[in-house]
Amino acid sequence: MGARETALNALIAIRKEDAWSNGVLKTYIQRDKLDSRDAALASRLCYGVLQNRALLDAYLRQLLTGKLRDLHPVVRDILHIGLYQIYKMDKIPDSAAVNESVQLTKKYCKIPKAPGLVNAVLRNAVRTAGQLKMPSDYAEKYSHPQELIDLLKAYVGKERLVPMLEANNETPPMTVQVNLLKCSAETLAASLENEGVTVRKHPVLPNCLIVENTGNIERLSAFQDGLFYVQDGAAWLSVQCAGIQKGDSVMDCCAAPGGKSFAAAVCGAGEIISCDIHPHKVSLIEKGAQRLGFSNIHPICQDASVFVPQYEGKMDVVIADVPCSGYGIIRKKPDIRYKSPKSMEELPALQLQILKNQARYVRPGGTLLYSTCTLTYRENEGVVDTFLQDNPAFKLVKLPLPEAIVQEREGMLRLIPGQYHTDGFFICCMRRES
Repeated sequence: MGARETALNALIAIRKEDAWSNGVLKTYIQRDKLDSRDAALASRLCYGVLQNRALLDAYLRQLLTGKLRDLHPVVRDILHIGLYQIYKMDKIPDSAAVNESVQLTKKYCKIPKAPGLVNAVLRNAVRTAGQLKMPSDYAEKYSHPQELIDLLKAYVGKERLVPMLEANNETPPMTVQVNLLKCSAETLAASLENEGVTVRKHPVLPNCLIVENTGNIERLSAFQDGLFYVQDGAAWLSVQCAGIQKGDSVMDCCAAPGGKSFAAAVCGAGEIISCDIHPHKVSLIEKGAQRLGFSNIHPICQDASVFVPQYEGKMDVVIADVPCSGYGIIRKKPDIRYKSPKSMEELPALQLQILKNQARYVRPGGTLLYSTCTLTYRENEGVVDTFLQDNPAFKLVKLPLPEAIVQEREGMLRLIPGQYHTDGFFICCMRRES
């Protein structure tokens, strides 16, 4: 089974089951036993179609002789895959994109005329490449539902909207963090380059490396030796903002897959209680900590919204990276854009509940870090402002940021996709008065 067929199966499952693309794609790649090259192509096709679905439909309306709504859903998926290769991928021959799409149609659609339709539409696409009209409205041009665009525009502002929408449709780079307890950034870069990995420094954040051509990253000797872990620069920066000192006790309340706990360990933290509500994710944290050599991380299964008396007032630093709508990581999970904002309306209540509960674990003089990977006021500043009104012992503190990053409000930072080469993120740091 090839990469295109795996991508098609993933798109069908995502559409039928309303499932998340990253989980479905990983399962199908493993099921189909794709090598690293085909796995990369399947991922590119699946994510590329999801990132450009409305734009591809706009092109189909110009290429079809009939109506878009009359297409069989599987034929539409196949046409999306074919068009994405023709319009967005330079290294794939047009003939391969057309012929493979026709073969997929013969296998997955029993409508007799379907293969001929796919052949005609894609050949028309090849002939008219560069001549089709680009949509003018953002919803089609950038494949974001208008409701979501309106929601995000109100938060990020008009001037940042287009760069953000463009960034959401880019292939996200892989950012890795150096395990400074074992090596320097220079040593890690040299090790990775010796194994054929392309490495460059993050343009804004220190000790963050952007890597390409890794293949199966778990096979790299630098990975097996625990010299680095994968984590976006925004998540890494949030932990730096907590100002962790050597020997500090840390609670990471929604820790999986463990990146913030690992960053705290690199900062010199003492005991780290690394919590998650899902047992299988707790085991992921444990395996990651063992690989990196962090014996001070103690993964436990714990609900962040439920109070545990034994930790009350004991922690120097509490990290509350709470569940959120994820609008800051659309480039990594493109199907987030298609989830109804109404389905996210109950999140601020949960976020506030977690924040209030975790605040009880902070000792007098200790630090409480609140963060999300989303971009709405109601999940970010709104939650923090409500918390501070009800908890006057906590005060916002200035964030220690790299010179290139501008802090718009003391104690809070918004990172917008397309701004600092990071995911979208919100960071807030508070200190409990003695």
